[in-house]
Amino acid sequence: QVQFVESGGGLVQAGGSLRLSCAASGSFFSLYTMAWYRQAPGKEREWVARILNSGSTNYADSVKGRFTISRDNSKRTMDLQMNSLKPEDTAVYYCNKFSSSYFPWGQGTQVTVSS
Repeated sequence: QVQFVESGGGLVQAGGSLRLSCAASGSFFSLYTMAWYRQAPGKEREWVARILNSGSTNYADSVKGRFTISRDNSKRTMDLQMNSLKPEDTAVYYCNKFSSSYFPWGQGTQVTVSS
């Protein structure tokens, strides 16, 4: 059974930083391109950042230059360092593989950025 547990969210002022973590169960982790997603109230879930198992990364334009994704295949973990946070970054953040055929979603972690 594949499970994701996201953590590290919280309330932060605009301009602040947070570091999110994703812990994955199962031996699949190193096989896939992994990604962070977010869903703001009233909006659809959107892709934020992805990391290939080679370590190559890509970011949505809205977070480029501010967020950094990393992974540790040996620990089956993935992090998202978020700097220079903006109120529009407020959302529930999730991790999953970068694909339209997702594994079951975790509970996510809430990030709230106050202005």
